[in-house]
Amino acid sequence: MSGQPLRAARTLSVAIVGLQGQVMEVETALHQGLPAVQLIGLPDTAAAEARERVRAAVIATGLTWPSVRLVVNLRPADLRKSGSGFDLAVAVAVLRAAGLAPARRSEHRVHLGELGLDGTVHPIRGVLPAVAAAVAAGHPEVVVPADNVPEAELVPGAQVTGVQHLSELAFAYGAEGLRRLPPAPLARAEVAALPEPAAKDLADVIGQEQARHALEVAAAGGHHLFLNGPPGAGKSMLAACLPGLLPDLDDAAAVEVTTVHSVAGSYQPTTGLIRRPPYEAPHHTASKAAIIGGGSRTLRPGAVVRAHRGVLFLDEAAEFSRSVLDTLRQPVEEGHVVLQRAKETATYPCRIQLVLAANPCPCGWATGKGLRCRCSPNALRLYQNKLSGPLLDRVDIRVDVASVTRTQLLGAATGESSAAVAARVAAARQAQTRRWADTPWRTNAEVDGPWLRAYTRRIDDALLDPLRRPGDTSELTMRGVDRVVRVAWTLADLQGLDHPGPTEIGAALTLRNRDLHV
Repeated sequence: MSGQPLRAARTLSVAIVGLQGQVMEVETALHQGLPAVQLIGLPDTAAAEARERVRAAVIATGLTWPSVRLVVNLRPADLRKSGSGFDLAVAVAVLRAAGLAPARRSEHRVHLGELGLDGTVHPIRGVLPAVAAAVAAGHPEVVVPADNVPEAELVPGAQVTGVQHLSELAFAYGAEGLRRLPPAPLARAEVAALPEPAAKDLADVIGQEQARHALEVAAAGGHHLFLNGPPGAGKSMLAACLPGLLPDLDDAAAVEVTTVHSVAGSYQPTTGLIRRPPYEAPHHTASKAAIIGGGSRTLRPGAVVRAHRGVLFLDEAAEFSRSVLDTLRQPVEEGHVVLQRAKETATYPCRIQLVLAANPCPCGWATGKGLRCRCSPNALRLYQNKLSGPLLDRVDIRVDVASVTRTQLLGAATGESSAAVAARVAAARQAQTRRWADTPWRTNAEVDGPWLRAYTRRIDDALLDPLRRPGDTSELTMRGVDRVVRVAWTLADLQGLDHPGPTEIGAALTLRNRDLHV
């Protein structure tokens, strides 16, 4: 019958939605009719352009492109396919359907990679979650671009084959008459990883004892922090010191963070798993899509997602658009962000430490008696309204950072180094790990508020007495009460106590209720 395909073939690839991979089939059928290529299965523009890239790459190997009507289906057909990572799988399926590469073992392998017009196989984003999904689905044999091999090999159980050119696969799958012979395998060179930029050291921070203490508490419990003060007081430097106080990521967190950066395209495979907490500091002109993530066609993670298990620092926070700042409310509270478009929904993790730094007014000098401030009342009001109450209510620790006097600058002794503070932070984190071992939480900042209040009451109901009166007079919201209790537990952990006492509750209340000007 004329409607029957002349020949059909299939192979496997992986589609990435958010951070999750889904194994999919690439089916190819050759039909009688005018030569044409039809790619179906909800491909986006980049995926649909595989038709021309694959045709040029096959011809570049010296093989003859089939002069028939060719239909390629990316299945499941109702899942949107994004990116150019399906090129290699489409090429393999076409070659097998045309009888040019007849080996059947290609059916059960997962193929990932983008093809150049000369047949070169180029690296792609998201190889780590794609290979992990393939192995989990029972398909350990994966073929990836040679440059992506170190990343793919991070997945336990994966049997990784790296290719530099389409001719390598065509030859391996039985193709004959190749114009370009497969290149000799390259010896795996040991590439030295680029050294990470050194974090700022607290020893270089002059004075600011209260701010240094607040930074240590924030690092120990994973708390959000707001630094408010005039220009040159050291707010940016203090924030830059925070990553150096945080402990290395454990295995589970390292896989999460590496997966995020693989999908975002910011991962360097030669470094192995990302072990240090990431640090993102976007400019205040950043858009909502840059901060949260998004895109009109393909959803990409933003700065808040790339900072997962690390620090998101918004310097000059009051210069950000208020609408941009308010998009952080839900991610900061829930630890994940959901991006929705008409045909696609993606969920990304964003368990971050948010650090805000701001001047008290546009000129920066509305401190103390405000004698140096030259801002009009209207300008001051507009500036202060940039940071909404609901966003600040989600910040655990708020600190006024005073100007450094000339006497302090010229005569101050060196303070504690980051290494000394980091040792105390690590001990506090270990105490939290032991305490929350049987729960889904890792740090005090993550613990559910009602659960933590009940847990604290079981130890001593009187511990929460200092919080009852401020809450009754609306000086402290219910969310604020929860955050004070979390900080109190962190203060106890830093001192090696089994639980907080009235002193820690009072100190936590002071850290939250400082009289800020913004």
